[in-house]
Amino acid sequence: MEKIRINMLSSADKVDGQGVGSAYLEQVNLIREGASDRFAVTINGSGDCDIQHIHTVDPQNYLKMKASKAANVCYVHFLPDTLDGSIELPKAIFKIFKKYVIELYKSADYLIVVNPIFMESLAKYGIKREKMVYIPNYVSKDDFYPKASDEVKQLRQKYDIEEDAFVVIGVGQVQTRKGVLDFIDVAKRMSDVTFVWCGGFSFGRITDGYEELKKVVDNPPNNVKFLGIIPREQMNDIYNIADVLFMPSYNELFPMSILEAVNLHKPLILRDLTLYEDILFHNYFAGHDNEAFCEWLRQCKENPSVYEQGQKMSQAISDYYSKDNVLKIWIDFYTKVYEEHQVNLNGKKRRKKAKSKKEK
Repeated sequence: MEKIRINMLSSADKVDGQGVGSAYLEQVNLIREGASDRFAVTINGSGDCDIQHIHTVDPQNYLKMKASKAANVCYVHFLPDTLDGSIELPKAIFKIFKKYVIELYKSADYLIVVNPIFMESLAKYGIKREKMVYIPNYVSKDDFYPKASDEVKQLRQKYDIEEDAFVVIGVGQVQTRKGVLDFIDVAKRMSDVTFVWCGGFSFGRITDGYEELKKVVDNPPNNVKFLGIIPREQMNDIYNIADVLFMPSYNELFPMSILEAVNLHKPLILRDLTLYEDILFHNYFAGHDNEAFCEWLRQCKENPSVYEQGQKMSQAISDYYSKDNVLKIWIDFYTKVYEEHQVNLNGKKRRKKAKSKKEK
């Protein structure tokens, strides 16, 4: 059987500290390692292919999509509305960029969403629901796993964290929508707990709220550490030194950090966003405000049964998003896209021949 040729179009790994880059690398590795007998994968190739998979919204990818005879599928890693609170651009430029993103999504044959809740939002932009497909993100358990206690002890020494400290980590770009200011406020209320934020200003000064956030990063409370952008290959170490993942984000799609942390069975404390319900199945401690976050953190620190409950809930998420489950979804999806596109191409050829005969 001839392999289906897939060309992955992406610049996601060019900017450090982005969840989009992590999702892209995991997805490509999953297909290459788990389905090499079915698919031939190229990265940013220029030759013929059967399927073009657009991972990022670069203009060159949009032009390749418009010019290609291949089937075009596009990842929806963000909606125009989720850009608010992430980057700060002049209103006119921001408006043009949002329109461009919607036009790109409309031009694809299929859109892959990592959270089903966003299908409704996309439909409001005039995008047909039948072209939307939900495929969750995936994180390899070979890369994110618990380490032995003696290794964790050494890692804590490396990051200047006390061996018996209760460590709460936040992961993501330093942005307003990530709830960094809430993370700091909670830390101020809990001086007996160590808070660590992994991530930086991936988009520099155009980051929304840059000036205010930069002051906090440069002068954090005594119990807070900002580690900056950590290379992904070192992030497993960070999860191992942590006791809890605390994500007070106001808007997300499907954070890779959650999938990474649950592979180590770290309890999750998240804002009570509707978007988490269908992908995490309530397997997390939810809070609406900083007071609730503090209470859950206190419970996790002081009540072993609550902490154990958090671990079990995270394990349930990790088990659900297994390699075999997600890989099968991708294999079925790519195969379906290829077969439908071949039918469409053959139909076009037949119509072209019939038209040509008529003209003669």
